[in-house]
Formats: sequence, C-alpha cells, structure tokens
Amino acid sequence: MITEIAPAPQRVESEPARPGKKRRAWDEVPRRHIYLPLSLYLLFTLIPFYWILLFALRPAGSTSLVPWPMTTDHFEKVWNERAFGTYFQNSVLVGVCTLVLTTVVALAGGYALARFDFRVKRGFMLALLCTQFVPGALLLVPLFEIFANLRMINSLASVVIAETVFQLPLSIILISGFIRNVPYSLEEAAWVDGCNRMTAFRIVVLPMLRPGLIAVGSFAFVHAWNHFLFALMFLSDQGKQTIPVGLNTLMSSDSVDLGALAAGGIIAAVPVVVVFAFIQKWLITGFSAGAVKG
Repeated sequence: MITEIAPAPQRVESEPARPGKKRRAWDEVPRRHIYLPLSLYLLFTLIPFYWILLFALRPAGSTSLVPWPMTTDHFEKVWNERAFGTYFQNSVLVGVCTLVLTTVVALAGGYALARFDFRVKRGFMLALLCTQFVPGALLLVPLFEIFANLRMINSLASVVIAETVFQLPLSIILISGFIRNVPYSLEEAAWVDGCNRMTAFRIVVLPMLRPGLIAVGSFAFVHAWNHFLFALMFLSDQGKQTIPVGLNTLMSSDSVDLGALAAGGIIAAVPVVVVFAFIQKWLITGFSAGAVKG
C-alpha cells in the first residue's frame, strides 16, 4: 500500500521589520475618535466655570453672555461687606492646622503599622477601613457633646480637631503603605552606623516620604477648606466662620445674589486650584505609591 506523502510546507520568509517607531494601539485609532469625545467632555466641564466667571465679572442686572464691561464690584462686596476677608483667614488657619496635625499624627501611626507587629494589628487596620464608610454627619452629635463638655464650642480648635479626626484613618493607611515601600535595610544600615531609631527615621526614611506627605497634607487641607458641616455646627460667632459657611450666608429664602455668590465661589476655589497646580506631580505619585502594599 502506497501512502502519498504530502509535500512539506514551504517556508515563507517574512520581510525584515523596517526600522522606526513601534506601532501602538494609539496610532491605529483615528485621532478624531479620541479628540472629539475629549473636546465634548472639556466643553461640558468648562461651561459651569465660564458661567461663574460671567456672573462674577459682569455688572449687576446685565444679561450679556460676555462679561464686558468687566467689574469687580461683586468681589469688593463679598470681601468687605460680607466679611469674606475674615472667612478667608479663618479657612486658611483651619486648613493649615489640620494639615500639620493630620500629617504628624498619621506619620507616627503609619510608621507603627508599617514597621511593628502586634496582636491587634489586623483588627486595627480593619477598623480604619471601616471608618471610611461612616459619614461625617454621624459624628456631629458625639463631637458636639465632647466639645461642649470641654468648653470648646465656638472655637476654631474644635473644627481643627474634628477635621483631623475625620481625616486620620485614610491618612494613616496611605502613609503606612508608603513607608512599606522604603526598604527596611536602609534603616538597619543607619542603626549599624550608630543612629537610633528616631535619628534613622529622620535622616533616611523621612526624605523618601516627601510625595506621600504632600499627598496626605494636601488632601487634608482641601477637605478642611471645603468642609461645611463641622464649621456650621461648632462655630456660632460670625467672626469665626469659614468660607463654606460664608457662601451659605449669601443665599436666603427670598432671594440669591448671584453675582456675589459667584464671586465668593471664585475666592473659595482659587487657593485650592493654586495648591493643586503646584503639587500635582507629587500628589499623583504619593497616592499611587501609598496605595501599593510593599
């Protein structure tokens, strides 16, 4: 019996790859399919900001869609007549104090979680995570009772403490994750050279935590700057109110001064925009590094 042998498949030599850039998925997609949705999203995002600028810069009673002639009357009104200068100073004080206190306490707690082992470590981490599901409104009553017993009502210190307590769980988790990415051998080498634990931490570990500290500090500052409930509940004196509460005073049940409200919103937004413009790179690096378990 003769079996026919199939001819061997011929080897087809592929053409050598041309030198040049490697083709990516980005190059295969038409640019209009990318830029068109992004342009629509950008337009959808910028329209509210333009509307705020329009109401803040055009004269009262004007219906023009272009803020011309421009006026600063609304800014002068909210800054001088509505005491936004005082609100601004109070917000800066609360934000900076919250930033410093949150960063210092979170740094100590994060180092303990990252470098030490103890029995309730897992339970403590679980408790920190669970606190993120608790809304801030549930803390108002117990915090108000505590501050009332300590005679701290109508004091900016009460708002700073409340904001710090609210920010600490997430800050500790982020800082501990960032410290885990610092090799433990670096601290051991510093100990061998004669440094104690505190000195080794200050010289070796702390400089490497700059992105994480900037991320945690900026997040605490922005939250304290924008938070409304704690300042509203714990501060009764108008001279101690913060900007979010000041914006609320511009609205009444009868009427709303749209020009003053828009000007106040711009005053409240400018510091946050400036902060994020300068620390954007550090912020992204810090949050991404702190979210990775070493």
